[in-house]
Amino acid sequence: MNGAVNSLKSFFFPEMLSNPRLKPVQGTLNVMMNQNVTLSCNSDSGSPPVRYTLFKRNQKVSTLNRPDLTPSLFNLTINSASDLGEYKCKAENNNTSGGKYSNSLSFTLVEPISKPVLSSPTSQAKKGQNVTLSCLSENGSLPITYIFFKGTQSISSQVMMQKEAAEIVLFINSSSDFGTYKCRAENVFRRNAKYSNGFNFTLAEERRLSQPLVISLGLILLLFAIGLALAIPLFVIPSYKAKKFKCTRPSTGFTSTPNVEEPEDEVIYSEILPVKPEEEYINFPVIRREDEKGENLKLQYWCLAGGRQGLPSSSYNTGIAYFLWRFF
Repeated sequence: MNGAVNSLKSFFFPEMLSNPRLKPVQGTLNVMMNQNVTLSCNSDSGSPPVRYTLFKRNQKVSTLNRPDLTPSLFNLTINSASDLGEYKCKAENNNTSGGKYSNSLSFTLVEPISKPVLSSPTSQAKKGQNVTLSCLSENGSLPITYIFFKGTQSISSQVMMQKEAAEIVLFINSSSDFGTYKCRAENVFRRNAKYSNGFNFTLAEERRLSQPLVISLGLILLLFAIGLALAIPLFVIPSYKAKKFKCTRPSTGFTSTPNVEEPEDEVIYSEILPVKPEEEYINFPVIRREDEKGENLKLQYWCLAGGRQGLPSSSYNTGIAYFLWRFF
């Protein structure tokens, strides 16, 4: 009864329409390329029927007639940048001259998130070490929110306003810290969030010797070998040759005589041994007194170099004798 009365009232006394409202059905103006969207246009008051017309940049896109005040729905597809708007709608009835226009709106093209990459400068770590994890999506409209996970537990969240990787520093404290890590990237299209592949750290083996230490040891051994090679011709060989010419102590049976009163630095030469013609050296036993600390006299034998033909010799014209004195 009331409905019939209202219809008759609207027919004979039509009410003017209110300005319509234009809004996206999906609740956001952020769109992706090739996405289907729906716009709703309706007047809250006025006498039906109502005719709704959608405009894009003052060009008519579509017209819908409604027998009542329920919204008109316009379906669109975002195929290019020109499809982003600006959009308006106009509502008309029999009592509205020129119609009423809605608010204007435009869509924002948003690039969807690409699958993020989780990486680290090193894949090996040891307990007590700090390691870095980086998460980056190459494509996707800003801002981008990165969330890091260890297993299924969220451990960090960062919002990046520029095209750069989000980073976290982890402290490897126990074997559980070597678990699987992941990151998730999302922008305004939260339904289009993407996860990275899993990343695992492996326990680094302790090296007994570091590479610099091995190199140092190698250089030391090399220098030692060079020094040894130089020492052989400079010291060892001359010393060996000198020993070949060192005189030996003859077995004459002489011993030092203790407590003998003789002048200091007095030398007694005795028992000259005969020399065979073919021998090259003559041995003289030498007795020297040392009374600095009251020590016993000691007998020292020294060599006197002679000619090859022996001493004395008629053909030996020049001879050089060396007397060596040693104190014990």
